[in-house]
Amino acid sequence: MTENDIFKALADPTRRAIFEKLASGSMNASGLREGIEISQPAMSQHLAVLCDAKLVRKEKQGRFVNYEVDPDGMTLILGWLTKYRTYWPTRVDALKNLLKDMDQ
Repeated sequence: MTENDIFKALADPTRRAIFEKLASGSMNASGLREGIEISQPAMSQHLAVLCDAKLVRKEKQGRFVNYEVDPDGMTLILGWLTKYRTYWPTRVDALKNLLKDMDQ
């Protein structure tokens, strides 16, 4: 799994909506479909992509499967974002200085 897998998984608006719903708690596929107009097979495909990207994990409880956000899967993307977190403040400060110089 790479950052690209995560970005590809979250690039789709339906998958982002599913992920956001799961951020509020565990749900089964039927619950996830509420408010999202897609078929059950399409929901299964989206969930498979999210699971493959390690953003979501599933847990079988009896004959039901519940899905939830996998916090460990976010580690890779958080590491990627952290690299750039230090980059942007200096770039924004440089832009502010440039704009200030241009105004004078």
